[in-house]
Amino acid sequence: MKTLPLSLLLALAPFAQSAEANPAAKPAERVTVTAKTKAKVANPVMLPITDVAGLPRVLLIGDSISIGYTLPVRKLLEGKANVHRIPTNGGPTKNGTANLTKWLGDGKWDVIHFNFGLHDLRHMDDGSRQVEPADYERNLRSLVADLKKTGAKLIFATTTPVPEGKLTPPRTFGDVATYNEIALKVMKENGVAIDDLNTAVAPEIAKLQNPHDVHYNAAGYEVLAQAVVKALLKELGK
Repeated sequence: MKTLPLSLLLALAPFAQSAEANPAAKPAERVTVTAKTKAKVANPVMLPITDVAGLPRVLLIGDSISIGYTLPVRKLLEGKANVHRIPTNGGPTKNGTANLTKWLGDGKWDVIHFNFGLHDLRHMDDGSRQVEPADYERNLRSLVADLKKTGAKLIFATTTPVPEGKLTPPRTFGDVATYNEIALKVMKENGVAIDDLNTAVAPEIAKLQNPHDVHYNAAGYEVLAQAVVKALLKELGK
């Protein structure tokens, strides 16, 4: 008999937990996991959460880096805040401007923690960046204007480091500073709080980031989560 991979077991865990929480429920039918059914299993990070009444509502918007720190942030803020996230990889700013209304939904948000940059500075096949600096600034200004309409406290997270060397997809080491400089200017002009995730991981980046990759190991995501929680608690306390 085949042993299911750990990633699939983790993805199925929320469904198993819901069954355990309701012992009176009818036993589930036996499911044969095939390549088709495996593809349909949702990433547990993307599953919607049920709000605990009386706690503030937080929304995380961002790319795969934010996906990596979502669960640690939820754990650290358990009993203090309802931590939601957009049900996808946020991608570049042009994706944000196209989908922000859908991501925000109809509920009230107390704090929105957001980031765009890592996908914007990605190099395309023709050598251009996915979103060039001038368009990045324009898109950020549009996003901030729409986010401010929610009445939520806003926190922008700086884009985390890109390692030197060849990457897939390609990115340039020095571009992060350029894009962060643009973002910080826009946020300062709009009174948006800053969560400097770049500075949080930079001193020990070699220990926290996967080799030749923009993503992080478990220790790296824990460091990022701690920084995110610190920024969120500061705004929630105001």
